[in-house]
Amino acid sequence: MAMRFSDLKVGDSAIISLEQPSEDQADQRLMVLGLTPGTQFHVTRVAPLGDPIEIKLRGFNLSLRRAEAKGIWVEKV
Repeated sequence: MAMRFSDLKVGDSAIISLEQPSEDQADQRLMVLGLTPGTQFHVTRVAPLGDPIEIKLRGFNLSLRRAEAKGIWVEKV
């Protein structure tokens, strides 16, 4: 079942299922960093106020602001 990236909690694992097409430079930057459909990741930490979120994917940790990931849909594993 697809859900928004921002709905994930610490400890959740998910696979990126869909990204809304956009010409936004921030969205293109996320794809360059490895957030492409089919990529599995694990939520490792969330800042005390809920932003940013740290995920582990492809052997590295990446911190994302919720606003940066607003168009990413995932499926929990």
